[in-house]
Amino acid sequence: QVQLVESGGGLVQAGGSLRLSCAASGRTFSRYAMGWFRQAPGKEREGVAVINSNGRSTYYADSVKGRFAVSRDNAKNTVYLEMNSLRPEDTAVYYCAADQTYSSGRYAYTETAYEYWGQGTQVTVSS
Repeated sequence: QVQLVESGGGLVQAGGSLRLSCAASGRTFSRYAMGWFRQAPGKEREGVAVINSNGRSTYYADSVKGRFAVSRDNAKNTVYLEMNSLRPEDTAVYYCAADQTYSSGRYAYTETAYEYWGQGTQVTVSS
């Protein structure tokens, strides 16, 4: 069992930065690939970034590539999402999720593959 709690969301102006954290409980965190997803009002949830269990492989959605960076600290049971050059269209609730298997490409954001989800943290980017 893994419990996930996101933090770090807030209100920021366009062009600004935020760092989201996702703290995990449980001794098996280091075995899981971790994904970040977001859901904007009136839109479907979409994948943003994925990182494998040891942090050496990452995968990003085209919309955030070059602006966002995912990382993890397994000693702290935490995964991060560094968000730079934020845009109003990045406004959404951001979720982290845990998957036993890392996937990239078309399977990176298959939601049914992610066993555990956090409750989400709101990110609002003003223009």
